[in-house]
Amino acid sequence: MPRYFCENCGFTDKLDKNLYFCPNCGDPLTITYSDDELEVNFSGSGVWRYSGVLPVDPNKKVSLKEGNTPLYKSLHLGSGVKGLYIKNEGMNPTGSFKDRGMTVAITRAIEKNFKSVICASTGNTSASLAIYAARAGIRGYVVVPDGAVALGKMAQARAAGAHIIKVRGNFDLALQMVKDFARKSDEAYLVNSVNPFRIEGQKTVAYEIVEEIGAPDWITIPVGNAGNITALWKGLNEMKRLGKIKYLPKLLGVQASGASPIVKAFNDSSNKIEPVVSPNTLATAIKIGNPASWRRALKAVRESRGAMIEVSDDHIVQAQYLLSSREGIFVEPASAASVAGFLSALQNGLIRKEDTVVSIVTGNGLKDPDSVSRFESIEITVGSEEGLLHSVIAQ
Repeated sequence: MPRYFCENCGFTDKLDKNLYFCPNCGDPLTITYSDDELEVNFSGSGVWRYSGVLPVDPNKKVSLKEGNTPLYKSLHLGSGVKGLYIKNEGMNPTGSFKDRGMTVAITRAIEKNFKSVICASTGNTSASLAIYAARAGIRGYVVVPDGAVALGKMAQARAAGAHIIKVRGNFDLALQMVKDFARKSDEAYLVNSVNPFRIEGQKTVAYEIVEEIGAPDWITIPVGNAGNITALWKGLNEMKRLGKIKYLPKLLGVQASGASPIVKAFNDSSNKIEPVVSPNTLATAIKIGNPASWRRALKAVRESRGAMIEVSDDHIVQAQYLLSSREGIFVEPASAASVAGFLSALQNGLIRKEDTVVSIVTGNGLKDPDSVSRFESIEITVGSEEGLLHSVIAQ
């Protein structure tokens, strides 16, 4: 049977218990399978196509047909490499990659008869929790940093009827509050990425990439709380164990310069991060100074022989604009970090011209509509005089 496993200290236990963290060292737990427990026969579409490698009952699934997101071949931004592909996770039901993990986590909550779920969030998790809790008919509680969540994300949580709790502090404080709550109470099921069932759903992005194009040379991905890069690496390793690929891609984790504790630990060859007390970046989805899954993220990047890099807010905005204006893919700022990282790595020679690269963009641009105010655009106001529109366009 699949089991809980701590990658830090080796603790293991059965899944019949409701655990998030290792009772010995406090690290987030992973779920592991023996080789004969990995199901190689996939059927259907989306996240639940891979129900044979998800540790919940698919007959109880709470789903909005998440997953099966498009993988676009870049027509303009990838001219310096053999091939650049954009995996657009903003095409999930609530507009972000969070839905992959949320469908599995909420299903687990239903299996365990929880009537409420809770999360801390920079925005996308709160939106996803709210919508999936509504779908499941249970209560949703979201704990968010007051005044620091993009309008598009809060709108979804409000519309779905979530109970919104605003904290006078940043995301790291909000997460610590819900972690403390979860350790002491079973009144609500915690569905942040410290929940190992969330990671199980999110790993399916790796399955989809491999099924469509095989193993690329590199996969670039934004890193905030570091659950998604952890899940990506887990999924890639499982696909290799299943014989679907012969080698593992290198991972390029990308953080914003004002919130990059994992980058600094990687560059210093350190086995411990120094949390950023006051993270600062316009990419609010990765504005996290003390990521919960930092240890697993470092391990994943190092095992893949990849790298962690940081990009400035200016480079993030530039990549966001290039994605929209050159590729027709509108993403929120944190999503564009993966493409900004690709462009930086290509420029400094880390990624080579003979490489094939997948950049995962994690959230729809409508999540943070205020971000486009930073774009330069041509805007002209005209009257209704005859021939005026023609004269403007003819200039």
